[in-house]
Amino acid sequence: MSAAIEVDAGSRQVRVSNPDKVYFPERGLTKRDVVEYFLAVGDGILAALRDRPTTLERWPGGVFEGAKLSTRQDSRGDAFYQKRVPKGAPAWVESATITFPSGRPADEVCPTEVAVVAWAANLGTLTFHPWPVRRDDVDHPDQLRIDLDPQPGTDYADAVRVAHEARALLHEHDLDAFPKTSGGRGLHLYVPIEARWDFVQARRAVIAFGRELARRMPDQVTVDWWKEERGERIFIDFNQMARDRTIASAYSVRPNPRATVSAPLHWDEVDDARPDDFDVTTMPARFAEVGDPHAKVGAQAYSIEPLLEMAARDERDHGLGDMPYPPDYPKMPGEPMRVQPSRKRQVT
Repeated sequence: MSAAIEVDAGSRQVRVSNPDKVYFPERGLTKRDVVEYFLAVGDGILAALRDRPTTLERWPGGVFEGAKLSTRQDSRGDAFYQKRVPKGAPAWVESATITFPSGRPADEVCPTEVAVVAWAANLGTLTFHPWPVRRDDVDHPDQLRIDLDPQPGTDYADAVRVAHEARALLHEHDLDAFPKTSGGRGLHLYVPIEARWDFVQARRAVIAFGRELARRMPDQVTVDWWKEERGERIFIDFNQMARDRTIASAYSVRPNPRATVSAPLHWDEVDDARPDDFDVTTMPARFAEVGDPHAKVGAQAYSIEPLLEMAARDERDHGLGDMPYPPDYPKMPGEPMRVQPSRKRQVT
């Protein structure tokens, strides 16, 4: 075990224990490398996290072969989600109180300075999962997050084609989005919105948006919740807008052997971008050269009324109501049965 060091993180010194511990064996990257990466892109990741309740995805043993993430069904993994402020956190690590779908409250880390990011990285945090809300109003999202999730048989290039059509559809309704790579094969679109609608309404807006996109690109886009129905298409994961569902923040490190990161992009970069090109070793130079493509995410806030009107038309004209929530959710008003189609056919 290597001796602890201290690193400059804004106006604070942050202790890094065992800095030479290898986190990414295939790349030879250590905990210190990860902490220094986050400091190099500090202004960018802090902009993505500032004043947002944030779940920490912690990999304290690094990303070694066979390492897995704990789940609600199996807590024996090597990594885990930290949804409450860890015991012993410094006094300057601030928090925000959120409410889970079950109704239980929790105090989550709420980053306010880059030192909090460095402190969390020392705990093994690779991926930061901020809620789409600010701590002064945790029940009303200020972002729609549209997750373009490639299904088996599709890849980043397919997500790019869908992203351009998605942006055109947003423009038709006087909205716009900021794109970023997921750190894998997908793309995320962030739409800054007025914090006037609750999670149910925001999710309803994304469902309506996804349905319209699927009508325009039926062979390329799906909103089918059940994997058996999705086919080789890009899935619009509408449940990422449900309460307590989050997307990896911009500049987060993803737990894969290459140590890729979620990279904010300008729209004119989307076509030629290669997700594997953005990693812990390359992103600092990019950030120093081009800055943060998401710097203006909060400069304008859009209305989602046009999308809610689209949802109302779907219900009125096509009988299309709500979609299934994640399995750990309580039964929601108006939600259809959570039975996958093949099982439903077997029962009937």
